[in-house]
Amino acid sequence: MNAKDLVKQNNEKRKELTEENRNYYEDMLIYIRLSYNKSEEETEVILTELLDHLLEAQNEGRTAEDVFGHNPKEYANEIIGELPKMVTRERILFGVMALFYFLSASILFSGIYQLIGHFFLNIDGLTKDYYIGTVLVKTMISIPIAFVLLFGIVQYIRWACFKKINKVKEFMMTWLGGVLSFGIFVLAFIFVPNFGPVVSIPVYVVFVLGAVLYVFADRIRKAI
Repeated sequence: MNAKDLVKQNNEKRKELTEENRNYYEDMLIYIRLSYNKSEEETEVILTELLDHLLEAQNEGRTAEDVFGHNPKEYANEIIGELPKMVTRERILFGVMALFYFLSASILFSGIYQLIGHFFLNIDGLTKDYYIGTVLVKTMISIPIAFVLLFGIVQYIRWACFKKINKVKEFMMTWLGGVLSFGIFVLAFIFVPNFGPVVSIPVYVVFVLGAVLYVFADRIRKAI
């Protein structure tokens, strides 16, 4: 059984847990899954084994805390330490997949923005001029920023596991993080001047390119 099938099976089995046990287990699940440098298949195997063990204990009247202890984070770290790491090929494919997904999302967002500008704001045409040098520089700036922000989001989610965070506080932290992230991208782009050869590209080509990159990323995801 591959990782995808194990995830689907896990999703179905979790419905059998009580609310208390499900909250406990799902914190462990998120925390372990976000140890991004571990083998995905081995991770899902151990998560399935933990779930089966918990379901069996639940039928005996025991709770997740009875089974895994009062310090789930420590227990999860022990499990993570025993999981095999991704092989080099998987790491490379994972990085390329993430890059293609990011580029696809960026290009599709650009196309949507162009359509909104044309049909609703009357500020853009359906064909736009792109400066090759500017596009390359902005891409080289945005990729590392995006990866750093993604890393920060993952670390925040892992930190939030096993904690009872006030919903208002959580919303404020998420909102501030979103504003900061958007601000970083905007500042990075504002100070890059237009230079290099100019290419006029119709908006439909932008969408086609974004879709092609998404298909490549999805195929890589399935190949990992």
